[in-house]
Amino acid sequence: MGFFFRKTKVQLVAPVTGSLISLEQVKDPAFAQKMLGDGVAFLPETGELVAPCDGVIGYVPDTAHAIALTEEHGLEILLHIGLNTVEQQGQGFAAKVKNGDKVKAGQVLLTFDMAALTAKGCDLSTPLVITNGDKVGKLEKGTQGPVSAGKDVCLTVTLN
Repeated sequence: MGFFFRKTKVQLVAPVTGSLISLEQVKDPAFAQKMLGDGVAFLPETGELVAPCDGVIGYVPDTAHAIALTEEHGLEILLHIGLNTVEQQGQGFAAKVKNGDKVKAGQVLLTFDMAALTAKGCDLSTPLVITNGDKVGKLEKGTQGPVSAGKDVCLTVTLN
C-alpha cells in the first residue's frame, strides 16, 4: 500500500480593495517580466494595504512603500505600492508594522495617500510577488476584476 502525500496549498487574499490585474500589465519591466518573482498586481481604490496571509514581517523600508513578509510555510511575499514610489522618500506612506511583527491576514500593514501620490505622477499599480519561487509547485491566479482587501483570494500556491 502506497502513501499519498497531500501538497500544502496556501491561499493569499487581496492586499488592497480595487482591481486584480495580471503582473504583465504592470508598467515596470522588473515586475512585468517576473524578475522579482511571479504573482499578480492590483489597481487600488483605497489607500490601505493589508496582509495577504498570516506571517512575519521581514522588511519594511524607511520609505514604507513596500513590505516583505514570510508566510508560515516559508513562502516569501513582496508587496510593492506603485511604481517609482521610492522616490517619494516616504512622503504619503505610513507603516503600521515593523520588522519582526507577526501579522494576520487582513491586518493593515501600511496606509498611503492615493491623491498625493497620483498628483506627483506615481502609478499606483501594486504588485504582489512570490520571491522564493523554488518553493512554488503550482501558482493559480485569481480572476481579474474587482477584489476586496482581506477577503477575495488572489493567489493559491501549491508548495513543493
